[in-house]
Amino acid sequence: MKLSAGNLDALQIPVPRYDRSQIGVGIVHFGVGGFHRSHQAMYLDKLLNEGLARDWGICGVGVLPADQRMRDALRGQDYLYTLILVHPDGTREPRVIGSIVDFRYAPEDPEAVIELLAAPTTRIISLTITEGGYNPPLSDVYRLVIEALNRRRERAVPSPTIVSCDNIVENGEVARRAFTSCAERSNPALAQWMRDNTKFPNSMVDRITPATTPEVIERLDSEYGVRDAWPVAAEPFAMWVLEDDFADGRPPLDAAGVRLVDDVSPYEAMKLRLLNASHQGLCYFAYLSGYFLVHEAAQDPLIAEFLSRYLDLEAMPTLKRIPGLTAFKDGLLPRFANAHVRDTVARLCAESSDRIPKWLLPVVRDNLRSGGPVRLSAAIVASWARYAEGVSEHGQPIEVVDPLADTLVPIARSQHDNPTAFLENRSVFGTLVDEPRFVEPYLCTLDSLHRDGARATLAALLEEERS
Repeated sequence: MKLSAGNLDALQIPVPRYDRSQIGVGIVHFGVGGFHRSHQAMYLDKLLNEGLARDWGICGVGVLPADQRMRDALRGQDYLYTLILVHPDGTREPRVIGSIVDFRYAPEDPEAVIELLAAPTTRIISLTITEGGYNPPLSDVYRLVIEALNRRRERAVPSPTIVSCDNIVENGEVARRAFTSCAERSNPALAQWMRDNTKFPNSMVDRITPATTPEVIERLDSEYGVRDAWPVAAEPFAMWVLEDDFADGRPPLDAAGVRLVDDVSPYEAMKLRLLNASHQGLCYFAYLSGYFLVHEAAQDPLIAEFLSRYLDLEAMPTLKRIPGLTAFKDGLLPRFANAHVRDTVARLCAESSDRIPKWLLPVVRDNLRSGGPVRLSAAIVASWARYAEGVSEHGQPIEVVDPLADTLVPIARSQHDNPTAFLENRSVFGTLVDEPRFVEPYLCTLDSLHRDGARATLAALLEEERS
């Protein structure tokens, strides 16, 4: 049965228990992809099912040509979609999410989007636009939001809160700098008004959400009888930690399980240094070992032990002790090993020049300062350097997806003659090449990767660690 508002009562899976016609738009979200729909929109749907947040429905906005496909898919089913939680035991838990009540494709009617953003009822503007989206010249998001904020200033309408839900360090501060500097160039008075009125809370977001595949669509239809043009599948785990700093109110997010705090940074560090850095610890060794799916690699005893030792010996000592830290750490390997999420190793290998400096190198620098161990972190960097050569252990080409690929691949290939060539890229690694305590294990691992391959390198490294 096609997913639509008219067919909800006939579906055999949970559906929204609220009257969607009575839901007002209070949040405008840029970047409606899989993660937004498995995460932020899910939290709002929880509130709406509890009879809360009726003024906080979501209107999605797309600015890129690819966004038209999402708009058309959602509009064709009354902006409903199915979220399928995939449990480690294979249990699948689908439910229909109804918190997105509208979607606009900005290039078709930018004036209507600006007026939506400028409306007093829009009290939160949220974003999942990827890190590159915070470079104002690259994004129409800024033109739309800045013009809307200026109209609010001129009309004496309160400022909205701008909430970044992107997986970047201090995402609220990044958004603040980007939007304010964009306004400063064209309208200094607006920039000052934003400094005085607009809030940009930092947030930490977490839920593993692979891209939707045809198999996800087909299984939803065959197992549950729901024809959904673009469902989303995700792991059961979800976390959202958010600074409680809003310009014009907020929905009762804590009632849906969002952790509202004064300072997100300890939680952000927890996620980046544990989950995200562990993904980097897994992906290059896994790819070089011939794995294509994350769960298969995470179930490999060598890779699992390597990650466990990195977490316990190098990452955890650098973190502030906060509620839930140990449980979060202990839950990571089971999450990675969930065979039914089917995340890809290639996805984790992408954009490494953005990821490694923000996720792993802070662990290295803290341990270098404190005298802590860095051998396993050095091995992770060496595995990236070997992967970045763009050739597998069997001589097959590797597509290195990275904004710096044109620079990094030739440098990586030169390390057969100059083993520290990769580390000498100071724009990525800073002064790490000047740290003998890091360089020595890095060179040992890189040499072993070239000589013996990924699995033998891991086995030897772990044998040394055990002894």
